[in-house]
Amino acid sequence: MEKLRHVIPSKEYEEKAIDYINEFKEYGSQINGTGSLHRYLDNYDGWLEHLEKVRNTITSEEKVPAETFFLVRESDDKIVGMINIRLVLNEHLKELGGHIGYSIRPTERRKGYNKVNLYLGLLFCQEHGIDEVLLDCDKDNLGSAKTMQALGGILVREYFEDKEYHCVVQDYVIDVNKAINKYRDIYEPMISKEEKIIK
Repeated sequence: MEKLRHVIPSKEYEEKAIDYINEFKEYGSQINGTGSLHRYLDNYDGWLEHLEKVRNTITSEEKVPAETFFLVRESDDKIVGMINIRLVLNEHLKELGGHIGYSIRPTERRKGYNKVNLYLGLLFCQEHGIDEVLLDCDKDNLGSAKTMQALGGILVREYFEDKEYHCVVQDYVIDVNKAINKYRDIYEPMISKEEKIIK
């Protein structure tokens, strides 16, 4: 069974991070949950500085504090996914976006990695006192919906969003503590204990 861990982005992962984004472009796949990495491919150091600023952001209607992680496979130290976790929601994010955005690189999908990615994200949320997380996805994104459902996500709203997404959006809510307690035995064996990051 593959072991996975969350890793805080650092300089040593620069080449692997850029390769991660380039794979999405190669496959024409939508990029989510990367903390805007795709906008900094020519300035990775600038992206790391951006993450630090976001990490220390004071909540407003324009910005909220957030943390971004690489999901790394232990066997080969490959970035197989990413996740962006907002620690606070402003009114806009309550309507669209929610707490968590995530992605798995196209060649590593359908292996259950995103469920581990989200489980690790929920552990991070628990450590930061977030009891309930809001997530959304395009209704046609069955993989994302199944990931949320696999961690106890409950569908609370479905609507057509015509300003940013231009599609039918589904909102899910997850009870963080309940999900961790219920699914611990499933996902803990897939986590690399030595380097699990709970900042």
